[in-house]
Amino acid sequence: MPKVLYSPPSPYSAKVRMAAAYAGVAVEFVTVDTNAEPVELIGANPLGKIPVLVADDGQAVYDSRAITQYLNRISGNRLFPRNPEKRTEAEGLEALADGICDCLLAHVYERRSRPEEKVHQPWLDKQWSKVSRALDQLNAAPPKLPKKITAGQIALRATLGYLALRFPGQWERGRGKLKRWADRFDQKFPELAPFVPSA
Repeated sequence: MPKVLYSPPSPYSAKVRMAAAYAGVAVEFVTVDTNAEPVELIGANPLGKIPVLVADDGQAVYDSRAITQYLNRISGNRLFPRNPEKRTEAEGLEALADGICDCLLAHVYERRSRPEEKVHQPWLDKQWSKVSRALDQLNAAPPKLPKKITAGQIALRATLGYLALRFPGQWERGRGKLKRWADRFDQKFPELAPFVPSA
């Protein structure tokens, strides 16, 4: 059985775990501590980043977007539409959600890895402005939630879960549509709720 090396708070890990569950791909989930640089992780991904999917033949697949494409292929296109226009739309939503997470993690690591007096506030402000623009765009026109969703909607749910975990009270104001969207997602796909980022 393939394994996914992951960390529960990671939005990219959450996306991959949700995608595997939704696509019906049986995967063993193995938690790892990236700070400890365990041999299993470094052997699979020299960058030491998560998530990593290790296939039955030992092939390692990383990063999260490469993994969702891999899961899509082995599941018979359960995560991306065959229609080129709709596929591009799904890939674009996944990229936007991942880009938000990139900015959020830059924010988290800046505060986590520097002494308070060396935290560069203009850098944090710039990252947050990118997040705000993207969230405002998504709130203005939330993606649809049809019966069959894509890796794009899954990535956005993982992103909103990470925001709720690491930035509670800092992103919700004026974005009620996005909050309701996340609630509707959980109601429609309760089997994916356990994979939302958690501490």
